[in-house]
Amino acid sequence: MDVLLTLGKDGPTPVVIDEFPYLVRANPRLPSIIQNALAPLRRERDESRTRLLLCGSAMSFMGRLLSGGAPLRGRAALELVVPTLDHQLAAQFWDVKDPVTALKVNAIVGGTPAYRREFARDDTPQGPEDFDPWVLRTVLSPTSPLFREARYLLADEPDLRDTAVYHSVLAAIASGNTTRGHIASFLGRKAGDLAHPLTVLEDCGLVVREPDVFRSNRTNFRIAEPLITFHHAVMRPIWSDLEHTRDASRLWRAAQRRFTGNVLGPHFEHVVRHWVRHLAPEDLLSDLPNLVGAGVVNDPAGRTSHEIDVAAFGHNDSDGSRPLLAIGEVKWGDVMGHGHVDRLVHVRSLLSAQGKPGAATARLLCISAAGFTPDLRERAETDEDLVLVDAADLYAGAEP
Repeated sequence: MDVLLTLGKDGPTPVVIDEFPYLVRANPRLPSIIQNALAPLRRERDESRTRLLLCGSAMSFMGRLLSGGAPLRGRAALELVVPTLDHQLAAQFWDVKDPVTALKVNAIVGGTPAYRREFARDDTPQGPEDFDPWVLRTVLSPTSPLFREARYLLADEPDLRDTAVYHSVLAAIASGNTTRGHIASFLGRKAGDLAHPLTVLEDCGLVVREPDVFRSNRTNFRIAEPLITFHHAVMRPIWSDLEHTRDASRLWRAAQRRFTGNVLGPHFEHVVRHWVRHLAPEDLLSDLPNLVGAGVVNDPAGRTSHEIDVAAFGHNDSDGSRPLLAIGEVKWGDVMGHGHVDRLVHVRSLLSAQGKPGAATARLLCISAAGFTPDLRERAETDEDLVLVDAADLYAGAEP
């Protein structure tokens, strides 16, 4: 470490130690060694302008480096978490112009830049008609690095020792089981047995906990890495066939239902919620949203419940309540019509009857990648509370 510090005697010198968790696995004393090397008033440190950058992809480990009792606590001048690209930036990076194709690509590879350069070797879909061939040659081909990448992602996390358990939990979520109870039922386990694996997956950044915005005691889990969802929903059930077939076209055609229902649909809903919260035009809602999520609304009279894909809330009022700004429904392959709006109107009336602040004036969002009926478009022109959003709108305003 002192040798590295001497590199910066004549001026600022960046020194990058990549994959730091692997080095610490080989020598657990390394953080303490760096702590001592960077001790205050130490001559080797004071006379050096070396900029030491510790990098690693193991989120759980890197997140603990600067925690309360960690050796490097107080030594860092910068903590930088590098997020993946959002859907707009990812479309620009992959150079995909068609919005529906861009959403499909994003549902598989997400916003990880390396997947285009190092893994797909700059192979991008040239248009809607090239999407299926692109999947076959870059994701479902055993010769492509992307083919096994989802399985290797778990190996990057040092805290995941029994990977079979974590793969099973991820497979359950990818199959549409997003609550703790549904995951436990899918795996044939008790819900309490999943507390530890779910917490570890959260700490690793592979799973995200999303509370129900209408029920405080209900939580959904979502896989943060799209490639893992695609692997477990589409590839894992036919893994042996993919490894041995000479042409995966037939397998890919047979997997379309799982791809649409378990991958595209949930990912599209997540993209829409992110867009409403961070990227939508300021005039989309009556106020800036402070919370956007999904939830379930009870309908006591009808003895049923209604799932709401998008619910946007404003900032807390003086009494601590959050005004409801909008509720919305998201459809990937359905052309939306009056029936979808009528359901939202009914849910809005339920929320108003329950005394939800702002419910009576909440806007109704219909978001569809397949479009809308002509009658619904006419209705939207005269109804100020109704807002229609298509796939192109999700990419509008993006910087070139």
